[in-house]
Amino acid sequence: MDAVAGCGQSADAALSGAAHRGGADGAAVRAIALGTVRWYLRLTPAVEGLLTRPAEVPGPIRALLVVAAHQVEYSRNAPEATAHAAVDAARLLELSRLTGLVNAVLRRFVAERAALLAPVDVTEAGRTAHPEWLAARTCAAWPAQGVQVLEANNAHPPMTLRVDLTRVTAADYITQLAASSIESYTTHWMPSAVTLHLPRDVKGLPGFARGIVSVQDAGAQLAARLLDVRQGMRVLDACAAPGGKTGHLLELLDGTGGVTAVDIDAGRLERVSENLRRLGRSAQLCLGDARDPRTFWDGRPYERVLVDAPCSSTGVIRRHPDIKLLRRAADLRGFRATQLAVLRAVVALLAPGGRLLYSTCSILPEENEEVVTELLAGEPGLAVRALATDLAPGAIGRAVGVQLLPGAEAGTDGFYYACLEKTTTGA
Repeated sequence: MDAVAGCGQSADAALSGAAHRGGADGAAVRAIALGTVRWYLRLTPAVEGLLTRPAEVPGPIRALLVVAAHQVEYSRNAPEATAHAAVDAARLLELSRLTGLVNAVLRRFVAERAALLAPVDVTEAGRTAHPEWLAARTCAAWPAQGVQVLEANNAHPPMTLRVDLTRVTAADYITQLAASSIESYTTHWMPSAVTLHLPRDVKGLPGFARGIVSVQDAGAQLAARLLDVRQGMRVLDACAAPGGKTGHLLELLDGTGGVTAVDIDAGRLERVSENLRRLGRSAQLCLGDARDPRTFWDGRPYERVLVDAPCSSTGVIRRHPDIKLLRRAADLRGFRATQLAVLRAVVALLAPGGRLLYSTCSILPEENEEVVTELLAGEPGLAVRALATDLAPGAIGRAVGVQLLPGAEAGTDGFYYACLEKTTTGA
């Protein structure tokens, strides 16, 4: 907890050590840590209100107190047992001198938590444990849905799989799951999507090791389909890591045409390679900067281009609650600049009549339709291809493109899509 809130480390990085535990212990550590991160901005003011001089309390102890408060407020564990465990943890941290403080603070939190949390819960930001700037921007962008989005960000997301339809149908795969006593259901608007009733380790999924299925939100599965790739096409995945959409594109091409997958980070590009090896698919992997085609382009135009752009990730907070603590309002300016730079660069690589799909996992208009509108103002050779709002239940048409909100009717994460086509003249 201290690594995320105090040092700005991602939750995945901070939990990498817990991954080696495996089994129930590793799962429990991860669940407690992510739950604490999810509710950190609600719990911390209440806990620190019980400290005379919070700044003088070591970071690990402050983090321990919030973790314990989370267990008291959101778990079924006996509060007294949680307090005892926290005292033991302080000893393990070699901070035995502070066990009295830990015990006293947690006993008061158990007894007074309703009164301590009441002033925090006065605002939507406090009640839903969001930074003020993000709660305000969410509600301003979505006046009718903003509060529901904030609440959805604290829900546990479903575990949805993408079935490789060249190898098995969703219905047949559900039969395979049932044979392994795994309950699941299909998604009527996404033929490749199968959602599990209860999440589980991928190692226990039939055919996962052989690449028959991949973990991918149903909303994310829209990207490859909206790009409308046809067999034999030459396709660019401009910001490819970690490779989920790359794999889906290759499944749709099914051994014809080709995909160039570009990423600026060598470590992340290796993840793309690992994912494709599991799928038994191959692409041209290029370590390069999508803003500078000279780093990867061979001079031949692409018929399809996917720009799954770097963004604030405000549509996937329920999967990555640390976004609440790590993201800053000032970050949006940098993301927008990168998004526009990538789009302007790859437009030149698109063949006449070709299609570009712009995608983000953001719910904020300044990263979505406003970016596309600014791009179009300087690119007269691009035309907007309208996307149907029935592409998923609850999809919302925007001035340009379509928005899915997290936890809405479709049950997906938050995604934005805009489809552009290069005309045969003017660009």
